[in-house]
Amino acid sequence: MAITAAQVKELRDKTGAGIMDAKKALTETDGDVEKAAEYLRQKGITSAEKKMGRVASEGTIASYIHNGKIGVLIEVNCETDFVAKTDEFKGLVKDICLHIASSAPEFISRDEIPASVIEEEKRIESGKADLAGKPPQIVEKIVTGRVDKLMASKVLLEQPFIKSPDVTIEQMIKDKIVKTGEKISIRRFTRYVLGEGIEKKVDNFAEEVKNQMNQ
Repeated sequence: MAITAAQVKELRDKTGAGIMDAKKALTETDGDVEKAAEYLRQKGITSAEKKMGRVASEGTIASYIHNGKIGVLIEVNCETDFVAKTDEFKGLVKDICLHIASSAPEFISRDEIPASVIEEEKRIESGKADLAGKPPQIVEKIVTGRVDKLMASKVLLEQPFIKSPDVTIEQMIKDKIVKTGEKISIRRFTRYVLGEGIEKKVDNFAEEVKNQMNQ
């Protein structure tokens, strides 16, 4: 069954759920708004979404270093210092650090992706050989799908959690929101890779000896 924008809006107004969660709930319940609202409540999604409007200024700045080669520095916020000191919160931050080190996201959410990046990827995809000769409307649909998938792979919240691929980072955070009763959000992160951006010199010993002999 095709889910309309009007159904999604109605469910969001009713529950405060996010767009993707609302679409999924409506799909699972064949477009029945009441059943979809119940579905969201059972999943704990509505309570998590409602807390996202609160101010979260406490939390922690944490780091993770993997084998001295990859480092992650992150700020994760919550509402109170009490929750920031709980094992639930600390464990979440540790898992997110580990995930960032492994999966190398470039942005926290879609909102951070510059329009120029998306347009450039669309340009590249549109010029690929397998799309040559296809009708413009088909090309546009394929390109949009490919770019959407590519952007999702770059966004931290949309990436499957490295330890449990059936759960995204966003859903993992929402689960912790339900458990702690507070808003939790990732404010910023930086990922470091040893030697990244440095042009490395590759020595060729045989070539060096040859050059010395010719002098």
